[in-house]
Amino acid sequence: MTTSLPAPVPAPPESPAERVSTAVDGVDVLGAISPSRAGDFMACPLMYRFRTIDRLPEPPSPDAVRGTVVHKVLEDLFDAPAVDRTPQRARDMLVPAWEGLLEAEPGLAEMFGDEGPDLAAWLTSCRTVLDRYFDLEDPRRLEPAERELYVEALLESKLLLRGFVDRVDVAPDGRIRVVDYKSGKAPGEGYEAKALFQMKFYALVLWRLRGVVPSVLQLVYLGNGEILRYEPDEDDLRATERKVEAVWRAIELARETGDWRPSPSRLCDWCSFHQHCPTKGGTIPPLPEPATAPRSQDQGVP
Repeated sequence: MTTSLPAPVPAPPESPAERVSTAVDGVDVLGAISPSRAGDFMACPLMYRFRTIDRLPEPPSPDAVRGTVVHKVLEDLFDAPAVDRTPQRARDMLVPAWEGLLEAEPGLAEMFGDEGPDLAAWLTSCRTVLDRYFDLEDPRRLEPAERELYVEALLESKLLLRGFVDRVDVAPDGRIRVVDYKSGKAPGEGYEAKALFQMKFYALVLWRLRGVVPSVLQLVYLGNGEILRYEPDEDDLRATERKVEAVWRAIELARETGDWRPSPSRLCDWCSFHQHCPTKGGTIPPLPEPATAPRSQDQGVP
């Protein structure tokens, strides 16, 4: 009598960070974390678990895909000569950017089915967001030093920080400006600190890498045409480092205890995991078995 072996568990899709991350040799690294995943845990530990450990699928949303396409256009716009960086040039780049994303992820076309938004109307909304960018900056006067820059730095605590920065501008005197595009609206009063956490995270990594504290952190909100600027100092970035390390310790404690409690808030309206969340009447699935659980980009060591 023969015993059939279980089918192999397919490997999880490789994250962008894992594709470009460098090896850390000879160091007992605690783990790796990005500002997005740290933000997930601070917002709701259960959402972090669903997204990072369980790797539950999340349907794409028109708003999120709009942000991806707009980011791609603004990244590639600077490949053109300065004189050609016009609103019309950006509009002309929109459909090719969408088609390129669709070729890489064909399933995105399902967003525009019978119950989804009309594709033409959605593309028009993308153009509106792109036009708003030119009200805030003149790209003909900018020459970014880096675009879509992958950065990583190993802290003394042996925690690896990593992520992607939309744009880095470097002045002739060496001053650094970190820029991030947001296709949504600027946060309301009292929510700026949460929005700036990501930027301080990037500033911390760049400081550890280059020994220079970025002079300006700039969030460009294309949803309502506002710019949020902040000038960090070393104390800010040391405090950010302590905060990130505290978040990692909390993640490790949750992993050890299995306590991934939900944290209900207004953000629940945008969460994809209602069917699994007890606060929404859902049932939490069992944790993946350690031997077969997919390796998270923020748990594994590159």
